[in-house]
Formats: sequence, structure tokens, C-alpha cells
Amino acid sequence: MPFAFVDLDLLEQNIHDILQRRGTKKIRVASKSVRSIGVLKRILSAEPDAFSGVMSFTANEALYLCQEGIQDILLGYPVWSPKAIQDLARAINDGHSITLMIDSLEHVTHINSIGERTGIVIPVCLDVDMSTNFPGLHFGVWRSPISNVAQAKPVIDKLLRLPFIRLDGLMGYEAQIAGVGDQYPGQRAKNALVQQLKRRSVSAIASRRTEVVEYILSQGIQLKFVNGGGTGSLETTKREKLVTEITVGSGFYSPGLFDNYRSFQYQPALGFAIEVVRQPAANIVTCAGGGYVASGAAAKDKLPKPYLPADLQLISLEGAGEVQTPFQVPQGVSLSLGDPVFMRHSKAGELCERFNSLYCVQNGAITDIISTYRGDGKCFL
Repeated sequence: MPFAFVDLDLLEQNIHDILQRRGTKKIRVASKSVRSIGVLKRILSAEPDAFSGVMSFTANEALYLCQEGIQDILLGYPVWSPKAIQDLARAINDGHSITLMIDSLEHVTHINSIGERTGIVIPVCLDVDMSTNFPGLHFGVWRSPISNVAQAKPVIDKLLRLPFIRLDGLMGYEAQIAGVGDQYPGQRAKNALVQQLKRRSVSAIASRRTEVVEYILSQGIQLKFVNGGGTGSLETTKREKLVTEITVGSGFYSPGLFDNYRSFQYQPALGFAIEVVRQPAANIVTCAGGGYVASGAAAKDKLPKPYLPADLQLISLEGAGEVQTPFQVPQGVSLSLGDPVFMRHSKAGELCERFNSLYCVQNGAITDIISTYRGDGKCFL
């Protein structure tokens, strides 16, 4: 200890449940939420026809996925580095299916100039912002500056006039539906507000995405895919006729933040264990390490969650620490020096940045060890 593990039985249950919920849409796996080649391949091989490929988060990661035999890669975020775009262009020229992300005229002209320099036509995907603006509230995340047809038209029209860039796809990520929990314990008023905002957002999202896609089609462009959604929006995104695929990542591991959704519940397939090394009081034990805090706005829900033994509590004034983490132990639970405390990360793939490998647990026993990106010597972002 410390060590990280993936419960293959629970992972397989999550894969099955996600594929059951997708309707007729393909699933694109978000690699940032997995960060292990072994787990990615296990997911993609579960039902190959159900998956459209992988959404990667950096250029170097996309190239690494190609080297590992993973195909149909969509860069989820724009790339600007000329060298990185040149490397991607060469991989495309070698037969790999890679699509770059754009959301501005600057992206279009920049990528086209590199395509011209290399003599390679570079496929791209247009990112359309799916946030919803309410009075005094930007409900969503700050991604693309394009949120409607009027803003998309100049980019699309410019792209059509350039010879070394090709529009293959459209993406709209409704983060306020897919990534915002709406059933937090003890937060009834907040939950009701979030649920109402989500309902009001869904129709606006579908309308905007449809309008942009229809304009693209009216210009004679045959899109290879229209991407939307996330783990938390499968139910709503799959209703959109023009959407061909839905990106899912966190649902496969189901980290702590995904306990707080009203419409679904997946199984906690990923976790880590830290070792009891002190007992400073009768009802307190202290473990070595454990301070694996998730990214995003700083809040208590970004802390890892005690998992087993049940009902352990972090100490509010200390939280999960860099070198030690104390826990309050409930009556009836006995922990000795050297015992493990199992925890779950708040988010999904970020945990893999802390460990070189994952123990694979099946039927209650360790059956294999697979590497993470870190274990492969990779650090992409």
C-alpha cells in the first residue's frame, strides 16, 4: 500500500449498463476518464460494434493510442502547437483515423497552413458550446466561443474555401447535464434548482445543435459523426435524431462524484487502498498518503471518499493529506496497524496519474496487474 485497483466484475456491469442505456447511438470512450490502455481495450472489445472510437485529450496521447492499435480518435480539445499538428498530420497520412478539434477562424487557417506545408488534408470537428445562459447564471462550462448558427457560419464558410482542411464532425458537450450531479445528500433545495435548470437546458441544447448540423448539411458537407453528451446525459442526448454518438468516460469507473445523480447509478469499479500506520486516539486511525484530490472548483466533493470499512469519515479540519490521512472510526469497526482503508477518487481517470498499475480484482481475488499511462512512462497533461 498504497495501491489502486479496478474491479473487473463491476467494470463489466458498468459497460453493460451503459450500452443498454445508449439506445441506437454509438459510444465514444473518453480516454481522460480511463487512462489505461489495458482498460480502454477491455471496454472497446466488450461489444466492438457499439463503439465509434476514443476521444483523447492531447496530441501526444492520440499518437500513443495509435501506436497501441486504437483507431478512430477524436481530439476532444484544440491543438495549437505546429509540431504537434504536423505529427498528427503525418499519422493521418500513414492511415490513422484522427480528427482535430476547432472552434475559431484562427484554428481553421492555422491547421490549413500546416496541412498545406505537409501536403496532407487534415480532418477536423467543430466544437459548438452547449452552455445555457440564464439571467445572472452561465449554466455550463466555458468551452467553444461558438454557440449558434450565426457564430458557426463564418468558420464553416472559411473552412469550405480551404483545400487542406476538411470538416468531418460536430461536437457539442452539454457539461451542465452530463457533469453536474442533481441528487446530493442534504441539499434538497440545490438539487431541485439544478434539476429545473437541466430540464430547461435540454430543449435549448437540442435546438442549437440541430440548427448547426442542418446548416452544415445544407452546404453539401457529409459529416461522419455528430457527437454529444456524457455519462450524465445519455438519456437526453440519445433522443436527438441527428446525434450519431455519445461520449462516455466516467461511467465506466463510476467515481465518487457520480453517486450524486438522480437518473442513474453505476458501480464503484475503481479505488485505492492506503495503510493504517497510527492510532492517535481510540476512535481515530491515521493512514499513510491518500491526498488524491480531484481537479475542478475546490470543494469537499473533490476529496476522495472513504469506501471500506463502511461509515469511516474524514476529519473535516484535515481532509485527505499529502502524507497522512486520519479517519474517524465508527463504533463496531476495528482497524489495526497495517490494515487497509479503501477509498474512491472523486473523479475517474485522474487517479491513474497517481499509480503505475491497477490490480485487477475478479470474484474477490487479484487476477492480473495492468499498467496505467503513468506506468507506461506517459504524462500527457
